[in-house]
Amino acid sequence: MRKKRVLLLSEGFGSGHTQAAHAISMGLRQLSSSIITRVLELGAFQHPTIAPWIFSAYRKTVSNKPFLLGMLYRSYSKKSLNRLASLALHRIFYARTSSIIRQLRPDLIISTHPFPTVVVSRLKRAGLSIPLCTVITDYDAHGTWVDSAVNHYLVSTDEVKNKLIQQGVHDDIIHVTGIPVHPNFWGIHNKDEIREQFKLLNIPTVLIMGGGWGLIDNEELMTYAAQWRDNIQLIFCTGNNEKVLQKLSEDERFQHPNIHLLGFTKEIDKLMDVSDLLVTKPGGMTCTEAMFKGIPMLFYSPIPGQEEENCHYFIENGFGEEIQSMGTIEKWFNRLTLEHSSFLQNRLQQQKNVNYNPQYCTESIIELLQ
Repeated sequence: MRKKRVLLLSEGFGSGHTQAAHAISMGLRQLSSSIITRVLELGAFQHPTIAPWIFSAYRKTVSNKPFLLGMLYRSYSKKSLNRLASLALHRIFYARTSSIIRQLRPDLIISTHPFPTVVVSRLKRAGLSIPLCTVITDYDAHGTWVDSAVNHYLVSTDEVKNKLIQQGVHDDIIHVTGIPVHPNFWGIHNKDEIREQFKLLNIPTVLIMGGGWGLIDNEELMTYAAQWRDNIQLIFCTGNNEKVLQKLSEDERFQHPNIHLLGFTKEIDKLMDVSDLLVTKPGGMTCTEAMFKGIPMLFYSPIPGQEEENCHYFIENGFGEEIQSMGTIEKWFNRLTLEHSSFLQNRLQQQKNVNYNPQYCTESIIELLQ
């Protein structure tokens, strides 16, 4: 019997969209041996020379002028891309999408970014019969996700579902599944083995992420965090930002046995299991992973738009707090050091109260294929 083929399309504007696509891909392959998957960042695949320049410009805008993104986000928050913008996307960046789909012959197309949704929807109106499933990777339903040609929406919460309904999407094609996370996050690891692997101590531990998006470049935050190094173990993950990693490695303040500097790693799941607190940008994927692990979060400078909406969701549901000043960090670090046992008990209770099944999104996609 022919195996089912799933094509997952994303874009490189931030890492979360593509992480979600790979999470679904790995989850499908883990749960079913009768499914073949392929993940593509569609624009980068069609324009490997131009795309890195576009993504680099986007990252610089996020870091230096986030208010511009906020203005753009709000201007389209309640409306889809118009026909002219859709046509421009297709002609300029995605002209080969139809031939790619014909070559790969998928049984289902999954989009984890609005741009592929727009492009594939346009092809569906022109006669493409393959079902399109859009997975919204944040805790908001921005208007650019919405298109009448989408067959199924998989969303994070009932609130996001209601926002889609308000924008004219039919109730029966919206499924509340939670945001997908990589199968590595589905289980709990042995903490003693993780500490041995990363040469960590069994003491209060804070994981700090966001090197690629400016958090670890914040001098005030970094200086303040480093002052706690005698009492708290600090793990800094700089991602692909090798420049920041090199800068920290050469700084005497961070040359301490309780400070651990890491670049890109595929083992964030393990680091979350041995950490007591996460300091991060409020990206949908990272925060969902941390929520499932039961690790409380401190949110640094949300990007206007989807990160603000993510931040509101997690704060309102008791999963974290936004950093308003160094006083916010001082409050949490004091709790972590002075009340460590009760801090850990609260984390375990929070983990038990989380109404989230990390496999459910993947299982829902398998049902769609059947």
